[in-house]
Amino acid sequence: MIDVRSFASLGGADHGWLKAKHHFSFAGYHDPERVHWGDLRVWNDDTIAPGTGFPAHPHRDMEIITYVRKGAITHQDNLGNKGRTEAGDVQVMSAGTGITHSEYNLEPGETQIFQIWIIPTAQGKAPSWGARPFPRENRAGHFVTLASGYESDADALPIRADARVLGATLKAGQIAEYALGTERQAYLVPSTGAVEIDGVRVDTRDGAAISETATLRVKALEDSEIVLVDAA
Repeated sequence: MIDVRSFASLGGADHGWLKAKHHFSFAGYHDPERVHWGDLRVWNDDTIAPGTGFPAHPHRDMEIITYVRKGAITHQDNLGNKGRTEAGDVQVMSAGTGITHSEYNLEPGETQIFQIWIIPTAQGKAPSWGARPFPRENRAGHFVTLASGYESDADALPIRADARVLGATLKAGQIAEYALGTERQAYLVPSTGAVEIDGVRVDTRDGAAISETATLRVKALEDSEIVLVDAA
């Protein structure tokens, strides 16, 4: 089953420095039909003006994954972590018992990110942060796991959730498959391009809520960059 949520239908807010679109209820946007998708709680599509960003603010007991679509984001937290994550790369913050962080666009142009929140499997753990590059060419034609709650995904950033975050880059006409399982729920967003899933078209920055699907088969209708969350 596939429920496509068009980019135009998403909630959001324009703060001037921040243009935000929300796939799920967030901040001042509430839709009782779009509160979460399994353990996936938040998928924000943020465009951040140069020289601006989110000042220091706290989080607790949430797995927060940031996928940079364009530009770069600079993170700093009260644990002493600091890092700059560029387009195509990923950072992960396990908020645990509590963490305070800031995120700024220190670049000359705008930065665009997907920020994804997943409910952790256990609370009260020590907070942590990490980031790593995931070259787009290494994802060409197939899904690569970017963040994972499973030890077997050794090359992915670790998260404390029964979930995976995956990425793929497909040329027009290419097909990528992912063994989802009928008991799982997935949410897919093309960062660029357009894809087709079981005959259903999903355009750039649309969301596709997927369930009751043993194997996810994604065909690129255009050159596409895809982000997928597989969650309980």
